[in-house]
Amino acid sequence: MRYYTQLTEHQRYQIYALMKAEHNQTEIADILGVHKSTISREIRRNRGGRGYRPKQAQRLALERRQASHPLRIADSTWRQVERWLRDEWSPEQISDALRRRRGISLSHEWIYHYVLQDKASGGNLYRRLRCQRQRKKRYGSPRHQGQLKDIVSIDQRPAIVDRKVRIGDWEVDTVIGKAHRQALVTLNERKSMYTLIAHVKERTAEAVARAVVRLLSPFKTRVHTITSDNGKEFAEHITIAEKLKAGFYFAHPYASWERGQNENINGLIRQYFPKGMDFSTITQKQLNRVMNKLNHRPRKTLGARTPHEVFFNINVALQS
Repeated sequence: MRYYTQLTEHQRYQIYALMKAEHNQTEIADILGVHKSTISREIRRNRGGRGYRPKQAQRLALERRQASHPLRIADSTWRQVERWLRDEWSPEQISDALRRRRGISLSHEWIYHYVLQDKASGGNLYRRLRCQRQRKKRYGSPRHQGQLKDIVSIDQRPAIVDRKVRIGDWEVDTVIGKAHRQALVTLNERKSMYTLIAHVKERTAEAVARAVVRLLSPFKTRVHTITSDNGKEFAEHITIAEKLKAGFYFAHPYASWERGQNENINGLIRQYFPKGMDFSTITQKQLNRVMNKLNHRPRKTLGARTPHEVFFNINVALQS
């Protein structure tokens, strides 16, 4: 058994959320699937004056890893890296593309380091990185949960959903606009990471239900289950389930990791529609552009394929 593994940035955000939910280190290790000594070492080595913070922990870990190993990469390669960064590819996606297309081994950590050096010299590449700030999540609460009737717990969801071996298991959430007046309904398919987004003028259960049904109806044969948090905007879950002929399940309160992929997707969407933005100005053209960006980026977890390719089971040649 391997007792230590390098943690990802996403796992560091999970650790932070679980610590806030008052889980101990052993419980956190079990949830993340790592040894408890990995969690203990992570918290001890990467905490600051205000305790453990995921963004700070990621930075400290990268700095330690990069120590003093000079890397010689051709200027032409760095120019290609910059082009992809400006097209809003993540360092992980760029690293995979370089390896597959050009046989160049350049870790995503070094690309992050390059971006930080560019920032220190007055450059703006860092603005193309996805938002790494702590995202405040609306968790379920007894008050909200009490307003939801006839909910079905995630404990009753088919076990096959956890294995991500089929297309058709979705997660749903809302991203809130300025003054909580309008929202985006976000859906992601668990196996392919395929993402759908709709704008609702009111964050009511009726409006959210209409948006979910509208987004998923074209893929009705590829909708087996839907999982949400305990927000009251999902009070019309029975209507959604009946119209789509799918099972609708609710995650446990304070358990955002049960919908971790959805949390991550929402963070990517916030890159385009930041917190505090007036959502009344959003157009369908903007939504289509963002969905296209997210669904046509190669993902490391998909073997460098795009969500579009996996969802529709096709292969598309990437353009440099």
